Parts: sequence; C-alpha cells; structure tokens
Amino acid sequence: MTLSLSEVNELKQVPEPALLPAIAQRWSPRSFSETPVSPADLATVLEAARWAPSSSNIQPWRFLVGVQGSETHAKIFSTLVGFNQAWAGRAPVLILGIAELKNNSKPNHYALYDLGQAVAMLIVQAEALGLATHQMGGFDHGAARLAFGLTPDHATGSVIALGHQADPSVLGQDQLIQREVAPRERKPLSEIALAALGTPFDLGV
Repeated sequence: MTLSLSEVNELKQVPEPALLPAIAQRWSPRSFSETPVSPADLATVLEAARWAPSSSNIQPWRFLVGVQGSETHAKIFSTLVGFNQAWAGRAPVLILGIAELKNNSKPNHYALYDLGQAVAMLIVQAEALGLATHQMGGFDHGAARLAFGLTPDHATGSVIALGHQADPSVLGQDQLIQREVAPRERKPLSEIALAALGTPFDLGV
C-alpha cells in the first residue's frame, strides 16, 4: 500500500527536536501537485536567497525562474534527463541556479559556494512556507547553457523543482513511488564533524 502524504512526511522527518522545524521537516519529494505557487510565496523564497551570506558581498548567484506554461519552464524541463522528466513536469516552478564566475573581470573562487548558500536559504524558506523543493543535478548542462545563452563566465548549479507536495501515488511508476517512501539515511556526525582527518570531534554529548 502506498503511504499517504502525511504518512510519508512523518516517516521522513528528522528525529532531532532541537532543530528548526523547517530543517527537521525538509526533504526532497518528487510528488508535486500542479497547484500554482502564489506570486507572493515565490517572491518570498527568492528574497530569502537574496539575503544569503556572500563572500565580499559579491552575490554571484542568479536564478532563471520558470513558471508552468512559460518558455523558461519549458526550456529548463527540456534539459532534464529522462528519469527527472518523468516527474518534474508537474512542478509548477522550475528554477535553474547559475553563478557568475567573475567579478570585475577577476575570478570569484567562491561563486559556486555562494550559489549553494543562496539555494540553501531558498529551500529552507520554501519549507517554512509549506512548499516542497527537489534539487536535480540530472540535467544536460550543455543544453541548458545553449538554451539560455550562458557564457564561459557562468557556472550551472542545480535545477530546483518548487511547488506543493502531493500524495506519492501521483507519481504512477512503482520505481518513483518506492523512492518516495523510502526511509531517509544520513552519515553519523562522527564521520563529518572531525578534530582531524579520520578523528571524530568530541561533541561532549
């Protein structure tokens, strides 16, 4: 039996009560409703990205925003690999994140890092508004560059599907549904918080 929307979200929630709800509840569903995202909510999640930390305040991130039915949405969708096209077309908003690699003709070595920070702010804000996001690396970066006339001074990040979550059953395909309802896994803190390479940091808890 396929889990319901509430059941799958309960399964995915991180059991860490000290975390902010928008972090503990956030995950990356593929089951999107075709209900549009309100212009106000879309503006808010983009505003959150605007206020992300930035090295030297260069703010190198740019977001190509495609709303369902627009040319931008169609262009972004056309670059997705087949597996992602099987579900992402239902998402009412598709966003391609890019980074400007130069600032005043000088290389900005933190451009992609800053883009990642801006995306993190965007997806946490989306969760706080009750919206779902799913980031995809599975797209043709070359096709995206051609579609939007990007130059060598632009780096492509991820494609972000944004919208309202729906029941897993809307995915139709068993493979997609099974991924949707699978338990979440993360490496333990002892593998990522270190005092030295190979030496876990002693958290004292």
